[in-house]
Amino acid sequence: MAEIYRSAPRKTWYSSVADAYNRARPRYPEEFVRRATSQLPSDAILLEIGCGPGTATTAFANFGFEMVCLEPSPEACQLARENCQPYPNVEIQNTTFEDWELEPQKFHGILAATSFHWVSPEIRHIKAANALKNRGSLILLWNTPPQPNAEIRQFLQEIYQHQVPSLVWWEEKATHEKNIEQLGQMVIDSGLFEDLATEQQICEATYSIDDYLALLSTLSQYIALEPQKRENLFNSLRKAFVQNGIKTFPTSNLSVLQIAKKRDE
Repeated sequence: MAEIYRSAPRKTWYSSVADAYNRARPRYPEEFVRRATSQLPSDAILLEIGCGPGTATTAFANFGFEMVCLEPSPEACQLARENCQPYPNVEIQNTTFEDWELEPQKFHGILAATSFHWVSPEIRHIKAANALKNRGSLILLWNTPPQPNAEIRQFLQEIYQHQVPSLVWWEEKATHEKNIEQLGQMVIDSGLFEDLATEQQICEATYSIDDYLALLSTLSQYIALEPQKRENLFNSLRKAFVQNGIKTFPTSNLSVLQIAKKRDE
């Protein structure tokens, strides 16, 4: 999917779903934010890569940090600016990390919340390291898509199998853990970072049908569907929920925090 993203117009990939992203994507555990900020000085300057509508930004801005936040989607940028209005030390720039003009060794920390995998691997680690001060922190937050329980998945499976059999719409927790672990290992394998610390937890949330379909609309595999096929799928999912008398339902997702330190130069 990252290959699709890099070949698509970078500034418009999430633009059509910016409002849904702002409303429906899960936030990050408060304890992860506290753990990450404990690694930073009180006057830290942070760079955020792919801030979206500010899903994680405001949680860090609450600590009073000066932040430079990069986001390629103009629509998400506007939402991030609105969400960050109470924080005068937060600057939102409409650009990709690749196109951003490097400010060498300026930042005490770099934050990427479910976004670091979108950065071109050729520059991902080296540009991050070059932007950090010595022993600066690379803070990676990850949220996997919230998924309904087995009972609900069972009656949805037939719809997916019939309409979009090739779509990967549900994955085991172990698969997500392995994928995120590999992303952390890439940070260490770059030779630019060390002392990787990882924490994870299962988070639970209740979704209405509207909010759940809004959530799905923000996920890459759904964005990549043909519009008519996506609309037909969502109509069928909504119908299935209604027929089963379901108005709200519990979901769970894996949330992970990874922190690594830039090696001394």
